[in-house]
Amino acid sequence: MTIKEFYLGSNTPHGFYSYYNYLTLQDEANRIICIKGGPGTGKSTLMRSIAMDMSGRGYPVEMMHCSSDPHSLDGVGFPSLGIAIVDGTSPHIVDPKYPGAVDEILHLGEFWDSNGIRKNKEQIIACNKDISQLYGRVYRYLRAAKCFYDDIKLINSSACSPNGIETEYNSILTEFAEIPFSEKQGSRRKMFASAITPEGVKGYLDSILTQKNIYTVHGDWGCGSEILLKKISEAATVRGFNVEEYYCPFEPESKIEHLIIPALNLAFTTPSRYCSKHTDKIIDLDVYADTGVISKHKDTIRYNREQFNILLNKSIDILEEAKALHDTLETYYIPYMNFNKIDKLKEKLSNELFV
Repeated sequence: MTIKEFYLGSNTPHGFYSYYNYLTLQDEANRIICIKGGPGTGKSTLMRSIAMDMSGRGYPVEMMHCSSDPHSLDGVGFPSLGIAIVDGTSPHIVDPKYPGAVDEILHLGEFWDSNGIRKNKEQIIACNKDISQLYGRVYRYLRAAKCFYDDIKLINSSACSPNGIETEYNSILTEFAEIPFSEKQGSRRKMFASAITPEGVKGYLDSILTQKNIYTVHGDWGCGSEILLKKISEAATVRGFNVEEYYCPFEPESKIEHLIIPALNLAFTTPSRYCSKHTDKIIDLDVYADTGVISKHKDTIRYNREQFNILLNKSIDILEEAKALHDTLETYYIPYMNFNKIDKLKEKLSNELFV
């Protein structure tokens, strides 16, 4: 059965940016399980085990990776059942909207030896402080990198033709030509297809781009891809279609990098090193740019891109340091966990979800 992988949060110039309120469509959810517990207490392992079990039983599965460790999970979802399980510890806080009716809290602290963990109190506090300082440094480097990103975007946007974006948009509207506006507007689900992690910018586009019709939108930063994708998203939702919007970690509030319209089996994507798929349907926004303006500023663009990459890579190096400290932090918890009881809990949850 299908497994779709993505992120609900990413490290960004704004700090850790969360789309955890899009874990699932909460008003349509049947059950949301929020897991609490310290590092190394088995939250990710528990969720992965249940996800693999449910996949083996034939259910579609969503696996939501952690931007601080892409091999770890922050959540899993079973959309056909309206069920999701999420790590509810900082920084991805999920507040119950319908406690008891939909939302429930599962605390793995029930399975640890508090006295044993308290022996490491000073080390735990010191380790957490060091990790916090490293993340502060990561976000400062990312903010610095965004200055160079923004300058490239400003140059390109000055060369970009709004008429070109409108031309391509009108052409795409033929996909909706026979579909009237809907009385009930479709929903927008916001996520990240890739994230800035200790292993670099890591993405899972191959698991997301499974549609029959996929358009690839070419265009350098500032050439208008986000404007085009936003217009297409709005055209779909006013016609009653639900959409999935995957955002850029450097512009998590506004820049859509990939857009999926599931009901139409239709997707729009921007080129990415994290995708092995190649599409025949190309929308090239670069052809509408004034090459004279680009040429005039080519040295500045090259310099900006070099500095951007240096700062991005430095932030990734620091994330790797933070990950190593987090691994150390886990060692203060793991010896004092009763993982046999957690295994029994996993079996119980899997059987409940299956029923």
